[in-house]
Amino acid sequence: MLPILYSLQHCPYAMRARLGLLMAQQQVMLRAVTTKNKPEEMLTVSPKGTIPVLVLPNSSHGQESIVIDESLDIMIWALQQNDPEDLLHKDNPSDFPAMVDLIQRNDKEFKPQLEIYKKAKRFHLKTEIEERQKCEVFIAELEQRLSSEYFIGQKPSLIDYALLPFVRQFSRVSRPWFIQAPYPKLRVWLNGHLQSRLYSKAMAKFPLWLDEHEECSFGGS
Repeated sequence: MLPILYSLQHCPYAMRARLGLLMAQQQVMLRAVTTKNKPEEMLTVSPKGTIPVLVLPNSSHGQESIVIDESLDIMIWALQQNDPEDLLHKDNPSDFPAMVDLIQRNDKEFKPQLEIYKKAKRFHLKTEIEERQKCEVFIAELEQRLSSEYFIGQKPSLIDYALLPFVRQFSRVSRPWFIQAPYPKLRVWLNGHLQSRLYSKAMAKFPLWLDEHEECSFGGS
């Protein structure tokens, strides 16, 4: 049996999980869901109801399946199975804690502020520029880190794929502004990823699982 991934196409956390599975060449059966109609099967194994959820079949008879319902944990699990691009930088052990720290700052600090910025833009609030500038504290740090083309070290890492969906989201709030913003290296980095075959695969659209109960194969070598 293959693992089952409950996924939402445009959710940045689900995008992150799919990117990790693709980079690790891990095949899963994908069940596309929506936030307004979550399958009971998913809620049974992960009652908190957030997406993505990865369900690993347990090889031991009679044992319950293993459930991973945090996007970063899904990425790390996948890359621990297979890491052909060495995204975990196994020869530089100090890199991994630095990766996790930056990703957690993205999730706990940048992402909540990004939601405030998006709301200010959507409702034409007077605070739009102020909220964007708060986001830019993190964005400016990413720009500075790209002085060597990559966020950590001299080659791509887990961070590139874990942060991609969120930088993409930030860039789309006000595209005209972002195109001329003082972040040229980040724009090059982002465009390179968005134009890649990997990104196209990660963003492939699948039929909603609750409509036909049709699971779709995703990932693999």
